[in-house]
Amino acid sequence: MTTESGQSSGSKPSDDEAWAKLVPLDTRFSDIEIRRSDMVICSEIKPSSSERHEWCRITKNLGQGSATLHNKSSDAILVDEALIPKDGAVDIMSGSEIVPGPGGQGYLQYRFTVMPAPDSRSQLLKISIDPDHAKCSICLNVWHDVVTAAPCLHNFCNGCFSEWMRRSEARHQHVLCPQCRTTVQFVGRNHFLQNIQEDILKADTGLRRPAEDLAVLDSSSSIQSNLIIGSKRKRRFSTLVSPTLEERDSLRLQCPQCAATIGGYRCERHGAHLQCHLCRGMMPNRTNFQVPLHCMGCDRPFCGAYWSSQSVTHGESSTPVCSRDTFRPISERTVTRIPSITHEMNRHEQDITQRCIAKMGRTVQDVVAEWFSLFNDRQIDRSRMPLNHAESITVSTHVCNECYDKLVGFLLYWFRVTLIVDYFPADAAARENCWYGYACRTQHHNEEHARKRYDPEHPIGLERCFKKFEGKPWQLEVLCCVKDPSNCFPGFETEKCIKCPPLRKGDAPSTSLGAAPSPL
Repeated sequence: MTTESGQSSGSKPSDDEAWAKLVPLDTRFSDIEIRRSDMVICSEIKPSSSERHEWCRITKNLGQGSATLHNKSSDAILVDEALIPKDGAVDIMSGSEIVPGPGGQGYLQYRFTVMPAPDSRSQLLKISIDPDHAKCSICLNVWHDVVTAAPCLHNFCNGCFSEWMRRSEARHQHVLCPQCRTTVQFVGRNHFLQNIQEDILKADTGLRRPAEDLAVLDSSSSIQSNLIIGSKRKRRFSTLVSPTLEERDSLRLQCPQCAATIGGYRCERHGAHLQCHLCRGMMPNRTNFQVPLHCMGCDRPFCGAYWSSQSVTHGESSTPVCSRDTFRPISERTVTRIPSITHEMNRHEQDITQRCIAKMGRTVQDVVAEWFSLFNDRQIDRSRMPLNHAESITVSTHVCNECYDKLVGFLLYWFRVTLIVDYFPADAAARENCWYGYACRTQHHNEEHARKRYDPEHPIGLERCFKKFEGKPWQLEVLCCVKDPSNCFPGFETEKCIKCPPLRKGDAPSTSLGAAPSPL
């Protein structure tokens, strides 16, 4: 095994591509690029000293986006607020925050970031498929919201199989595959086949079903994420015979309500279960229960809200259980700092936003709370919102921590767009605009471009109209990109310009802080 001392991004370049980097939250320090699969990191650990220390070794894991960090310092270090002792090791993911010391005060803070893989040359393949091979064997139509049953791997419409599963659970010991009669142990949505189904319907619109039929089918759909399906058959273990591997797996998958009645409910032996995305523990799939089991922003199951409603806590259960803090309504959450995914994970733009907020004498929580109020009143365009079911989300919606960070980042983008220039730091206000704006890909691999040219208050180079005509009515004839198309983003259509937030027909937003763009 070979190791190499880490160097900052300003050092002599290597022939190897950096696969990850440690990004200091203090922008005065340079990034540490990680170019080897096993590298010892030697860098500054305190902002008050330029002395370098070997404090950790980072080993790339086989899976994408993860690595193992080994503590090589003489003291403990912090990884995502967990204390890692000397010579200890911990797995880190992209976004993990690392402090090369036992406490946050007096030490630099780094964020582990996995670099995107280089664009590979790919060849578009045209695949021919017979629509008869993409039909549900229950309704005999092309799949709709396709789900796959395991272990047989046959595919059905979500609504068709959900209804089949409900009837099977009421009448039989097992849920059998409608096509081959194999006992179904697992069923989940198949996004790959969903894309194929959409392509088939685009190619042959005659295969589409009426909207009324699809609405009835959707009303029967109950499979939102992966379901593990049990059996009614009783397990009787002799004291002289060890349980089989399948039986041990079934026992391991039990949730607290499989073993005892809790909150007036106990799981049936054949009841379907959801596996929590966070703790990997199980919870019953109670479709009509008043507490949500899925995050609306990502459709993934989380058990924190359910077990909290049943008064089950982690310490009281022998199976994995999440705390309520992992999955709760937006209105009950607070934010103390700008999430790492804000402004396309550009730390320089995050720093500018933080400085703008401080210059206003406010906190991140104050700003976010104000914009959540505007969001809930539907005064913000949600077309760029990076969550599922964007139009249905309110402040009462349960979301996971990751989706909450995405939503906060979305609102802070709007905060930056509508902020008057007087509150920008001088160095930020003097920067050139990037034509590609917030969607610019160069910022992710060019540190200098990310620092000096990226400008999220000009998302696609068109909002310079907002700066030029600030305080005036947003009329088509006065927009600079209409009067002089050369000022506009190359190839961008005029009609899309006025649809792009925050450019709208009608009155401009108030120059008072926190004003929201006018809705269409």
